[in-house]
Amino acid sequence: MFHRGEDFYEPSLGRRGSEGNVMLTRRRVLQGMLGAGAVLSVAERSRAARQDDPPSGGGLALRLARELNGVRFEDLPPLAVEHAKMIVASTLASAARGRDLEPANIVRDLAREHAGRPDAAIWFDGVRVPAHEAARVNAMMSDAAASDDSDIRNTAHYGTALTAAGMAMAERAGGTGRDLLTAIVVGYEAAGRLGDARAGGRGGIHASQIVGFASAVAGGRMLGLTDAQMAHAIGLAAFTMGGLSLGTFSWARQYMGANAAFTGAYAALAASRGYTVNADVLEPPRGWIGVYGGGDAAAVTGDGEAWDIERYLAIKLWPGAHPFSGTVEAAVNAGRMASVPSDGIEAILVAGPNRTTVGGSRRPASYTDGITSLPYFVASAVVDGEFSWVHGTPEKMFDPALHPLMDRVMLDPLPPDVRYEWGWGGTVTIVTRSGARFTSTVQAPRGSAPRGIEWSDVDAKYRELMPSAGLSTDGIERSLEWIHGMDRAERASELIDVLVA
Repeated sequence: MFHRGEDFYEPSLGRRGSEGNVMLTRRRVLQGMLGAGAVLSVAERSRAARQDDPPSGGGLALRLARELNGVRFEDLPPLAVEHAKMIVASTLASAARGRDLEPANIVRDLAREHAGRPDAAIWFDGVRVPAHEAARVNAMMSDAAASDDSDIRNTAHYGTALTAAGMAMAERAGGTGRDLLTAIVVGYEAAGRLGDARAGGRGGIHASQIVGFASAVAGGRMLGLTDAQMAHAIGLAAFTMGGLSLGTFSWARQYMGANAAFTGAYAALAASRGYTVNADVLEPPRGWIGVYGGGDAAAVTGDGEAWDIERYLAIKLWPGAHPFSGTVEAAVNAGRMASVPSDGIEAILVAGPNRTTVGGSRRPASYTDGITSLPYFVASAVVDGEFSWVHGTPEKMFDPALHPLMDRVMLDPLPPDVRYEWGWGGTVTIVTRSGARFTSTVQAPRGSAPRGIEWSDVDAKYRELMPSAGLSTDGIERSLEWIHGMDRAERASELIDVLVA
């Protein structure tokens, strides 16, 4: 089941530029999406030339496709654009960290063996494979490291699939930096809306199921799909993308994330060739929302005052399970307040919205164990007074000196009366041997939209993790500079030239 926090959103967020100029809301953009006055991109010209293709019915997928296809870069508020750039930087940094992990090695080797049309590059080594295979391999690297982004509503890693599929299709079909940024924003929007319709529905389904819609729409935008073709790409993603939440604690997690990028990219390619599916794939009782969802199908299209990428994006500023972030930050705060050695701590009590267990291994023996262990996260944060990228290394994860304190991390039997604003909020109370108590509550973690995402944090992450990909300092700085200014890039694929140099 998808876990959501309570909707807590500052209505003015993202609706004004840095100088106070009022921006178009999502509602106004979508209502005026066919207005004239903007220069058409390569993908838009391609789509416009074929837009008289007869649609197959007027189902929900087609109505959604029409809205998403009508958005132009000029319609997007500055915050949405900046968050899309941050997604690209964060995804590449995470992929650099995950480049040499075994799941990435396996999938990369298979893609090389399959070979085929040399559409797009595998990041950092330059081997060219079909676009959908590149999307899968590159997404696998990012997801394997568990250092990418998440949506704070449902923990879905949209950014990994959006960047991997979007960049692969940019290499195959062309397009500008603005085209790619627009594709990321609307792909995020599509997955977010369908994720809302999915919320509260059938349990046990991994969030990667909705990520496939993100890559299908982003890929479709870069390919210049017509409205009808985009509707079929959405439909194909609905039919083919699955996932079980049981796999979160094994390599299945990154396999599902990579498969979401692959499935969406392939859906877009198939739709571009004329592959069609049911027009009513989403809305009837036996459609995707009816089978899996618990939300409102009517809310998938229509109004909205801000883009989901503005409101719900969260960039990881340390590795591991993102829903632990609020609790980890609270543990850092409480540890600094207590300022006692670990043998002076009687217990570390954790609480949070719907927190009923302290999940994860108390003796991590693998990277997967470590990044999904709340006892490890909390104990490390208290002992070190911080939690950062170094805590994703074996030296930290497998340190036996932490074991005694990890055993003292437990569920708070009398949690404080806190009204949590987000599902990732957390409270940590340190109880010392002398009986003193030190408590901290964090509603939303650093690096999340509710608190504001700072470029300084994203830049620091990029510079910290990208050396793992073998890039020189100059290459790291040139690629980061390109990302900051990618809305001025004539070719979205220019970035690849730096990443594989």
